Amino acid sequence: MSIANEILMTIRSNKKIKTEVSLQDPIGVDKEGNEISLIDILGTDPDEVVDEVELKMQIKKLYSKMASVLKSRERVVIELRYGICNGGSKTQREIAKMLGISRSYVSRIEKRAIKKLNKALNGNN
Repeated sequence: MSIANEILMTIRSNKKIKTEVSLQDPIGVDKEGNEISLIDILGTDPDEVVDEVELKMQIKKLYSKMASVLKSRERVVIELRYGICNGGSKTQREIAKMLGISRSYVSRIEKRAIKKLNKALNGNN
């Protein structure tokens, strides 16, 4: 049986026992008898994996705070300004034209929304 099949069987059997699998959990041993973990098999620097997971958690937290803290217009301005919805960021002038308001008003809305998000994310309520 190949080491990959062994690893998959171990993960499947552990999955029945618990709902979460850690990248550092031992999943078997190599030819020399050294314990190996999933992170060893993935061949990725553990710091990169941790950074990626942390970034995804921060993004999820940001979306949650945007939904709960910002007013509708503030959320729209932030989403358009930073390309959160479709990946393409817009200038304040473009947003102003889309919303039928002045560029300076878009700037004020953006600043107010960023202050609210900063306050909410840093726990300074």
